[in-house]
Amino acid sequence: MTTHQHEEDPACAVAHGAHEHISGERTLAAVFASPVAGYLLRYGADLGYRGILIEPDEARSAAASVLGVGVLREMPEDLDDLADVVVTDHHRGELGVMLRDALATKARWIGLMGNPRHVGPHVEALTGLGVTPDEIARVHRPIGLNIGSRTPPEIAIATLAGLLADRNGRSGGFEF
Repeated sequence: MTTHQHEEDPACAVAHGAHEHISGERTLAAVFASPVAGYLLRYGADLGYRGILIEPDEARSAAASVLGVGVLREMPEDLDDLADVVVTDHHRGELGVMLRDALATKARWIGLMGNPRHVGPHVEALTGLGVTPDEIARVHRPIGLNIGSRTPPEIAIATLAGLLADRNGRSGGFEF
C-alpha cells in the first residue's frame, strides 16, 4: 500500500494515529482487545458503525491490529453523540481511566460488560479518580439484551441489539 493509499483509507488513518472524525457517522468504540470486542466490531460494521478499538496496552494493541479496524491507545476526545462506547473487560487495571476518559467525551452511550449479580468494579475505580456519582451513573451495566448469552459472538449480538433498541427508543423485548 502506498503512502497515498494509507491516507485515503479511514481504518488505516485511525490505526496510524491520523484519526479524523467524520460528522454524522455512527461510531462503535470497543474498549480493550477481547474476543467480544472482535465480534462487536465485525458485526457492528454490518450495522453501519465505524468501528474503533481502544487498547492502551502496547502489546495487545499491536496484536489487535489484525481485526481490520483502527486501533487507538487512548480514548479519542472527539467522540460525539453518535458514538457508543462498550468496555469489554471489567478486570483490567486501566478500567477507571478508560471510563473516566469516555465520560469526558460527548459519547451518546457508555456501557461496561459484567455480571449484574456483582457490584461493578468501575464504581470504586471512578470514585477513586474523582468522578462524581452523577457521571458514574451514566455508565450502563449490565449491557445488552437478556437473551442468555454465553459465548463471545452471542454477547456481541445481545450488546448490539441493546444498542440498537436504545438508539431507536425501544425496550428491546418482544412487547410492541
